[in-house]
Amino acid sequence: MSVSSATSSASPGVLRPLQGIRIVDLTSVLFGPYASQFLGDYGADVIKVEALIGDSTRRTGDALQPGLAVQFMSVNRNKRSIALDLKRAEGRAALQRIIDGADVVMHNIRPQKLAGIGLDPAALRARNPRLIFASLIGFSESGPYAGRPAYDDIIQGLCGLADLMQRQSGEPRFLPTVAADKVCAMIATHAILAALMERARSGEGSDVEVSMFESMVGFTMIEHLSGQTFDPPTGTTGYSRALAPSRRPYRTQDGYLCVMPYTDDHWRRFFEGVGRSDLAADARFADMPSRTRNIEVLYALTGGLIAEHTTAHWLEFLQRVDIPHGRVNTLDDLLTDPHLQAVGFFRTLPAGQEGSTVRIAANGVRLNGETASVRTPPRLGEHTREVLAQAGLTTSEIEALITSGTARSS
Repeated sequence: MSVSSATSSASPGVLRPLQGIRIVDLTSVLFGPYASQFLGDYGADVIKVEALIGDSTRRTGDALQPGLAVQFMSVNRNKRSIALDLKRAEGRAALQRIIDGADVVMHNIRPQKLAGIGLDPAALRARNPRLIFASLIGFSESGPYAGRPAYDDIIQGLCGLADLMQRQSGEPRFLPTVAADKVCAMIATHAILAALMERARSGEGSDVEVSMFESMVGFTMIEHLSGQTFDPPTGTTGYSRALAPSRRPYRTQDGYLCVMPYTDDHWRRFFEGVGRSDLAADARFADMPSRTRNIEVLYALTGGLIAEHTTAHWLEFLQRVDIPHGRVNTLDDLLTDPHLQAVGFFRTLPAGQEGSTVRIAANGVRLNGETASVRTPPRLGEHTREVLAQAGLTTSEIEALITSGTARSS
């Protein structure tokens, strides 16, 4: 059995609100592919258009089969793959035929290169007036940074995330996850969905621009615009509670624990429950503004109390008094987490290699109790013949593209 022909046996999920929508996905690496994966999870027919060598992430990380490395598999499920050489006129013509029948084209190609491969949005929409053209780029075309290359590290530095790390820890650092790519992917998903809703009303396509820089500045500044929200300012940028150096999991006698008393009542129950009614009555901790002003003192006091008992003691106590809390899971712990196991979050599929399987992290969305079905990512060019035939090319035209090296099929 080929990898991509397998379907999940872990869940009969049939979440398909986008069934009948066709997405031509020209994106690569992570930002765009993660966005189109959501659309595929929701039932859209996502056609991943790749160069003849494939998306670079096909070779990033461990792999059981060539071209199906873990980074690629993480963000390319529920798609079909077609491989075309868009430097050739025949490849561009074939792509145009596919786009003629599409609802959405999405790309992360630097704008100055678009015209060179025949992706002028006005020309595409002249042939397909209902087409939504989504540009997933680093910087808005209306600003001086337009056209600059953008990667996660660059955007994390530009948008203030690295500064947040410096304020908290003393040196600028990147978050140990590709936060900008993933956050912007989710923004791109809902932007494309919004454009589809608008088209349902107007009947006309539209241009969608999702800029990583602007999107991540908006994400970062939700709480950190802070005192600079007003004119004149009432204070500086930065939300003190989030930036407090002591904001971290609390050490217990035998491990670590996340504890989050949030409301006034949470804190009262916590302090009274541990025998510190004096702190429950302390004006420094009486309400949210007071706690925020005294957050380092509050974190230090709380940490001292939690260090006096074991993790098991605190889990029982916090559950009993109904205060938000949670274990500190390692990445390995997640693979056996009882809640994730109960909801079937990790799906297991045949890997196409004797005795091997693939673990896929599912979509966390349910619609009327239904979850998305999961197909493992396609081999490079696995659906080339199928997609071209659906676009109206004859068998001889398709074989000529493959024989000439303009297209690739596996």
